[in-house]
Amino acid sequence: MISEMRSFFTQHPVGKGIMAFGGTVVLTSVVVTGVIVGLRQLGALEGAELDAYDQLVRSRPESEPSDRLLVVGISEDDIRNYNQFPITDATLATLLKKLADYQPRAIGIDIGRDVPIGEGREDLIQVLEQNDNMVAACVMSSATEPGTPPAPGVPPEQVGFADMQLDRDQVIRRTALVSFPPLVEPLPENPHLCQDPDSLLYSFPFQLALSYLETEGIEEELTTPEEFIKLDSTIFPPLEDQSGNYSYTGAFDYQIMINWSGENAIDQVTLTDVLEDNIDPNLVRDRVVLIGYTASTANDDFATPFSAAAQDRVLMPGVVLHAQVVSQILSTVLEGRPLIWYWSQGSEILWIFLWSVVGGTLAWKIRRPWILIPVALVAGGVLYGISYAVFVQQSGWIPLVPPAIGLALTTFSVVIIDRYGQVVAKTVKKLLRINIEIDETKKDEEVAQITESDTFQDLQYKADTLRRRRKITKPTTSSDTVTDRVELDWEEVPELGQYQQLLQRARVLRHRLNRVEEQRDEIEETDHSTNGSSGTMPTVKKQAFDPEDESYLSQLQNRGRRMRNK
Repeated sequence: MISEMRSFFTQHPVGKGIMAFGGTVVLTSVVVTGVIVGLRQLGALEGAELDAYDQLVRSRPESEPSDRLLVVGISEDDIRNYNQFPITDATLATLLKKLADYQPRAIGIDIGRDVPIGEGREDLIQVLEQNDNMVAACVMSSATEPGTPPAPGVPPEQVGFADMQLDRDQVIRRTALVSFPPLVEPLPENPHLCQDPDSLLYSFPFQLALSYLETEGIEEELTTPEEFIKLDSTIFPPLEDQSGNYSYTGAFDYQIMINWSGENAIDQVTLTDVLEDNIDPNLVRDRVVLIGYTASTANDDFATPFSAAAQDRVLMPGVVLHAQVVSQILSTVLEGRPLIWYWSQGSEILWIFLWSVVGGTLAWKIRRPWILIPVALVAGGVLYGISYAVFVQQSGWIPLVPPAIGLALTTFSVVIIDRYGQVVAKTVKKLLRINIEIDETKKDEEVAQITESDTFQDLQYKADTLRRRRKITKPTTSSDTVTDRVELDWEEVPELGQYQQLLQRARVLRHRLNRVEEQRDEIEETDHSTNGSSGTMPTVKKQAFDPEDESYLSQLQNRGRRMRNK
């Protein structure tokens, strides 16, 4: 089975195509995805991703004003009309009495009132104590600020913190439902509620939403075992360290994303309108009413995703921002409006990888740049369309910037690898060849330094001499006992000249010895034949042979062997 698969991928055209596609498109997509995920983990893409999120928020259709909320704003005109900043306790008490007469479900006071302001302190405390549907805001303490206690006369269960959760770019995109004051040392002797690190606090808008839902018979509960906040059938999962497009949220408390209803989705009236009875009672009856400053003089404005829509930085008053959160909670619980949701880390990585593969596939299939570029732009438009549709219809916050980068980067990379890979390879080889030539030149210089030394020259001469001597070969036949073949130049080795002369003399003596032996054989044959016929031996004159010649021949042979062995 394995051999068949190997044969398919190495020999079959379809298998070869799959291998080529995987080796170029898939492998490049894996590398690009890994780089993008690494950059996300480091927070390098968080700013761009949050900007894209803001763009999606602003692109939503404007919602109709909620019929559950009203903001009573203290404007610049109100400050001039009553010549009060901040407004006095008497003015605030009068405002609360008029609003209470209209029978709202809850009244939220987003005005600091920890110390008496002007006259009417007793009247204000009396109004707060007589109405159990009034919620007062406080500001939690920090390492540098002591915080702001709630208005007097409000029980702890009707107090909520008004602290905002700022992102790194100082924009409000999320809110805390539950938190607790941080531990600050040394603690004051009599800490107020929003200074005590042991007190668990609900947020100001969450308290108002709970007050409204109580009349609907809906109370807060916790899920098990996660202990998520649950209202009726709606669960509010908190943000984690890495949620959505955040590389790190820093959410140590219970935070959720704000699902904005629209910049103008909250009805607003002014302080003057209420005090002069210039409002429709139906705008107050059975609603949540929030009171706070909308004048820029109060310095209670914050940047939101809507702020970047205009050339000038448009800020949203804090009281309006709190109203947005209340509206979100109520519409989610009572109407089933989805919360802002996001994928797990694994799903987001897969999403980025898929769009990287799309870009690589387009570059693999489309060979002409003037066609590839428009098609890639269309693919980017499809990606934005999917992200927009999911966000607008289902409040889903899926990655937009990372897959767009993956689409573009993989398209470019595959074009380079597939079209210009050979050119790049040749260029690299050329560069490597230059390096090799440089190394060879350096090596030649080092070798020259060694070969020019006296020691090396002496060793080389001795090696050549030994090589020449070893070229004297053994006799080629068994009969060549004395005459050896010499393949050397006798002029180069003078000692071998004597050896040549000895060999010549040995040949002459051997020839004479052979002639004597032949004559002896003839004489013996003649004697034998004569004795057999007549019995008389004829007289034959033998050639004289000096025995010393034979001894001298042996000496020559021995000397020749010694020189040959040498």
